[in-house]
Amino acid sequence: MGQRSGRQERSKKPEMSLSENMKAEEEDDREENKELKTKDQRLPLVFGVADLKNGAVGLYNIGQTCCLNSLLQVFLMNIHFTRILRRITVPPYASLKRNNVPYQMLLLLEKMQSGKQKAVSPIDLAMCLSTHRVNMFIQHDAAQLFLTLWNLVKRQMKDQDLVTKLSDLYTICVQEHLACQICSSEMKRNSNMLTLPLPVLDSNSHMLKTLEDCLQCFFHPEELTGHNMCFCEYCDKKTPFLQSMKLVHLPQTLTIHLKRFCFERSTNVYKLSHCLPFPQELDFNAVLTEQQSQAHGSEKAAWRYEIFAVVAHSGSTNSGHYCAYIRSLTECKWYCFNDSTVCQVSWDDVKCTYGHSDLNWGQTAYLLIYMKKHPQ
Repeated sequence: MGQRSGRQERSKKPEMSLSENMKAEEEDDREENKELKTKDQRLPLVFGVADLKNGAVGLYNIGQTCCLNSLLQVFLMNIHFTRILRRITVPPYASLKRNNVPYQMLLLLEKMQSGKQKAVSPIDLAMCLSTHRVNMFIQHDAAQLFLTLWNLVKRQMKDQDLVTKLSDLYTICVQEHLACQICSSEMKRNSNMLTLPLPVLDSNSHMLKTLEDCLQCFFHPEELTGHNMCFCEYCDKKTPFLQSMKLVHLPQTLTIHLKRFCFERSTNVYKLSHCLPFPQELDFNAVLTEQQSQAHGSEKAAWRYEIFAVVAHSGSTNSGHYCAYIRSLTECKWYCFNDSTVCQVSWDDVKCTYGHSDLNWGQTAYLLIYMKKHPQ
C-alpha cells in the first residue's frame, strides 16, 4: 500500500509541474493577447503611409536590410495595397500574430503612422520573416525578395476575397505561343507573373537604349533552331519552332524587373550599369504591335501608366545597397527612402537612376513600379 502510494506521489509531481508551466504560459499569452488586442483596436484607424499623415517615415537598417526596407516602403506607400492590408483577419492568438506576415506588416504600418518618429525599426517583421525561412541580415536580390514577400502575404490571408483583390492588383497575364515551322501546328498557354522580367541586352548582346526597346525585345518572336529545336508530335521529330509572347492583361500596379545582373560563361555574375531611360508615362498601345497583344479593346484602353516607384541598386554584385524613390499618390511629390533617411526629391533626381556605363558603382534602376492612370 505504502509503496503504491509512493509511486503515485512521484508520478503526480511532474504532472503538477507541467500544469503550473501551462498555466504560466497561458497567463503570459493572455497578457500578450491583451496588449495586442489594444493594438488591434487601433489598426482600423491606420490609413497607410501613402497618406503621409505624419510625414514620410523611414525604416532603420538592422543589418543588411536595405533591400527589405525599400520593398516595404513601396508596398506601404501604395494605397491600393494598404486598403487590402487593412481588411485582413487578425490572428486570434499571440503566437499566430508573431508569425503572420500581413499582420506584422500592418503593425509596422501602424507604428509608422502613430508616432512622430523620423524612423522606426522593422525588427518584429524581420523576425517573423525568419520563421518562414527568409534569411535575414544577408544581401538580397530585390526582385526575388519582392516575390517572396508577396507570396507570403497572399498565403497567410484567410479571406479569399482579399486574396483575389491582391492577385488582381499585381498579376500580369501573357500568352505563350509555340508554332512549328514545318507543319504550322501551334501550342498556346496562358501564364501569370508578378513581374515583367525585361532584358537590357538584345539577342546579339547589344545594349538596349530605352525601356520601350526592352519591351519590344521581350515580346519579339524568337526562332528556335539547331540545338534549341523542339519536338513536334505531328511531325514526330524535332523541328524549328517560332516562340512568341503576347500580352493578355496588365494589373493596376505593374512591376517591371530590369535584368541588370547577367551570368558570364564562367558563372560569374556581373552588373550592367549602362544608361537606360524610362518614361514618366508609359502607353503599352504605343509600344506593342497588334500581333504582340491578345486582349480586348476595353482591356487595352486601360494600358496607360504613370511611374510610381523605382527601387535602385548601387554598388556591385558582391557589395551593394538599395533605396527607393516613391511618388506619393496623395501629394504627387517624390521622396527618396534610404533606410532611416527620407527626403523629398525631384524627377531629375529620379532620372539619376537611369545608369551610366562609366559609373558601375552608381545608382541604377532595378525595379520599376508603374500605376494605371485611370483604374477601371
